[in-house]
Amino acid sequence: MQFVVTGQFVDILQKKIYPAAVSVENGKIASIRSLDNRDTSLPYILPGFIDSHVHIESSMLVPRQFARLAVVHGTVATISDPHEIANVCGMKGVEYMIENGNSVPFKFFFGAPSCVPATGFETAGADLDTSEVTALLQKAEIPYLSEMMNFPGVLYKDPVVMKKIAAARLAGKPIDGHAPGLRGEQARAYIEAGEQGQVIISTDHECFTAEEALDKLKYGMKIIIREGSAARNFDALIPLLNDHPQEMMFGSDDKHPDSLVAGHINELCARAVAKGIDIFNVLQAACVNPVLHYKLPVGLLRTGDAADFIVTSDLKQFQVLQTYINGQLVAENGISRIPSQASGHINNFHCQRKTVSDFQLPWKGETNVPVIEALDGQLITNKLMMPPKTSDGLMVSDTGRDMLKIAVVNRYTDAVVALAFIKNTGLQQGAIASSVAHDSHNIVAVGVDDESLCQAVNLVIEQEGGVSCVGGGASQVLPLPVAGLMSAEDGYAVARSYTDIDAMAKGLGATLSSPFMTLSFMALLVIPHLKLSDLGLFDGDAFQLMQPAH
Repeated sequence: MQFVVTGQFVDILQKKIYPAAVSVENGKIASIRSLDNRDTSLPYILPGFIDSHVHIESSMLVPRQFARLAVVHGTVATISDPHEIANVCGMKGVEYMIENGNSVPFKFFFGAPSCVPATGFETAGADLDTSEVTALLQKAEIPYLSEMMNFPGVLYKDPVVMKKIAAARLAGKPIDGHAPGLRGEQARAYIEAGEQGQVIISTDHECFTAEEALDKLKYGMKIIIREGSAARNFDALIPLLNDHPQEMMFGSDDKHPDSLVAGHINELCARAVAKGIDIFNVLQAACVNPVLHYKLPVGLLRTGDAADFIVTSDLKQFQVLQTYINGQLVAENGISRIPSQASGHINNFHCQRKTVSDFQLPWKGETNVPVIEALDGQLITNKLMMPPKTSDGLMVSDTGRDMLKIAVVNRYTDAVVALAFIKNTGLQQGAIASSVAHDSHNIVAVGVDDESLCQAVNLVIEQEGGVSCVGGGASQVLPLPVAGLMSAEDGYAVARSYTDIDAMAKGLGATLSSPFMTLSFMALLVIPHLKLSDLGLFDGDAFQLMQPAH
């Protein structure tokens, strides 16, 4: 197949823009020919966008459906950590993602999950040991070791952690980091991972202040500017891009389906340009740096490269007119050319329906109880101490103080329900629940009364995975039958269903910009300061359970 695309050619590496004709033959760039054309209305030709850190599972879509939506926005590749499905289904889950991703003309690059389970203070569905991680790293299609979330294990040289790092180094593959809040000597020790003066753990996507990012940049780490559906660090970090254009990338981390329909990395490029960031620095981060850092077989619009490129109407809003991957037109004028096709299912869901009594929390005379304070747009939480509201010998939710009951239900076996309190959800009636609950993906729920909590959880159990909302005499559930994390249905239909259930939650009073996404991180123990696992309340600072499940 041969064709020619004409437009304003954006040469990021040489920092030039000029009229050109790009010839494509057999999926590769055959030639780039300058034109004597002064037509300023020509569209722009540039390399495709890359999401440098994303969990495909958090889109609630299988890879095939994710790709179908992403290409519309000019995304041609992702650096994807499959540890969500690995925590549920182990190696079979990683293999499922690779196989499903290979069914579409899109460049998924899955890593070898480094922390499955993430901690020993929760119940996961699987355990990837060192031998399995090593086996994954030997595969050509696995280009890196996924985020090393066990940063205490790195700092204190845990033998298992160090063996996984050694396996990645032996395979010559980069290691992604995950070190929220680490500064100074601790940041350096984490980055060097026991090899003084060397950069071993080479990226981080968890910086939430410019000062933290600068500390890590100083020690040689590359920083991924994260902007997802829940964690949003773009505004804090984007001013650094002009001074560090070779060391920064863009990533979404977690992107819900409605957000993916609206936009992807193209949105971050538009916002960066609007803030006055140099266009070539923006595109260096969005298109070039991921290819160079991870050594990806993704084209950069050079003669002989794979024909992975996009055509945009401008370099301000980045409206994508066409997306090509390996020379194949996969999206045009907002319409995806990747068809919606059925995908197989894989799951691990074994708990039974719950009763209202499972969610009752006896009052034992406590004058103050620990409370998780959720922060909109952040994965970190605060740890508060507040007096509980009591009724008939039980501790109950208090909508007046926005102090509601939170529950985590083991989905892999029948066990005692872990209960605590959470502030800042805003819910005034009913409950919401989800089997998307990082990283072990048990069921997490928040509600204003035990009956609603029980009903929301049971809706998820009946579907063997999903998100649910109950209240005002109504209920909704979005089934997620693939590992309790994803749907294999049409991505646009899933996005509409998610929009509806999100609107229902907000209609019941939820004030968070993305209530289900924020809920999904309330069991993420590797992010400070206070979280709830199925085994109990967890102190992220002391890195230990502070209150076991009742």
